[in-house]
Amino acid sequence: MTHVLVLGAGVSGMAVARLARELGYGVTIYDSQPTIEPLLAGFGAVTGLWDHLILRDADIVIASPGFTERSAPITDALEAGLRVVGEIEFAWPHIECPIIAITGTNGKTTVTEATSAMMRASGIDAPTAGNIGTPLSDFVGVAHDALIVEVSSFQLRFTETFHPAAAALTNVAEDHLDWHGSLYSYRESKAMIFANQGPDDLLVYDADDPGAVSLIDTARATRLPLSGTRFVPDGGGVTGGEVRVLDMAIPIDTLTSDDPTHLFNIACAAALARRGGADPSAIARTAAGFTPPPHRRQRVGEWGGVLWVDDSKATNVHSALASIRSFDSVILIAGGLAKGMDISPLGREPAVKIAIGIGEAGPQVVEAAGDRGRLAGTMEVAVEMAAMAAEPGDTVLLAPGCASFDQFEGYAARGESFARLARERALEVQG
Repeated sequence: MTHVLVLGAGVSGMAVARLARELGYGVTIYDSQPTIEPLLAGFGAVTGLWDHLILRDADIVIASPGFTERSAPITDALEAGLRVVGEIEFAWPHIECPIIAITGTNGKTTVTEATSAMMRASGIDAPTAGNIGTPLSDFVGVAHDALIVEVSSFQLRFTETFHPAAAALTNVAEDHLDWHGSLYSYRESKAMIFANQGPDDLLVYDADDPGAVSLIDTARATRLPLSGTRFVPDGGGVTGGEVRVLDMAIPIDTLTSDDPTHLFNIACAAALARRGGADPSAIARTAAGFTPPPHRRQRVGEWGGVLWVDDSKATNVHSALASIRSFDSVILIAGGLAKGMDISPLGREPAVKIAIGIGEAGPQVVEAAGDRGRLAGTMEVAVEMAAMAAEPGDTVLLAPGCASFDQFEGYAARGESFARLARERALEVQG
């Protein structure tokens, strides 16, 4: 019997372990933290410090995103000559419907949700899967018309044959260097989304993003360049007050935002949904009512002529800079867990009137901002400092450029903290 060692007893690890058992593999789960989940599910389990001897009975190692590509379990497995795959790679050959896949440094969740919504509005059963929540393994043996799969660089790193019929590369910028070890490795992982595509497959990408444009040079798929600021010949984008892509034209004044990032995301989702068989009228109707998920340039409120915006999902420099450049005069709150990135460019942006640093990387932003820098440390202090400094016409923007785990359990908790404190401060002033 072929034996697999699953690294990690989290959601995806447990899902792929169940699938492997259903397919007739012997399964052992390793997790450094003591957990009863594998035991409750009837699996063999090993916990505690890693020992390379744990590999002795394994034929295949299935890696979870919690294990970096340079972690001892991964490097030991590779040195032992074992095949190392991720949950996506293990599961996808057993999926019996077309896969539409989305990756990118930013925007992949928005595009994934919008694509699924557009297809479902056309009567096509196309749920979301992958990094967005439900592991791909849980869809094996379940009938659907298509799956809209969000794939992270962590998941793509250990793919070999993954072959989506249509794919999107929203953008590629420096991120997760602590996990991948280098920008080269990160980019190579992102490129796996189209590595096995051919001329009959579709690859959508942002024609205005240098990282995406430089990466798709080796793609053999049919390429569709799009833009949120202009119309791209042989592709699509914005022209004449409309988002135009393929055989569709969506009036911009019907959309919930005319922000260029939103326009690109809508164009990208429309192209993917149309390729998946969605009806143009259903796509336009869905686009008109589609609002990005929370904590993505979300307006908290406007008080005393000062706009407060929560972009806690801006967890890298690329997304934070795009957010800053959407406003004229910014009181910026930035910092957190930098993931190996240099976030100092945030403090040097011309639109930043004052840069307030929080978390571990806060001093980086403050130092780069010079006289405009203020070190707060915590969100509570940062909001108070921002409120005191802001003048009518300013935007107080939470665009951290970093992960949140040094102070919060996730970007959502960080955004909710910012919004709550901003509203409390507004009530105090108004009261």
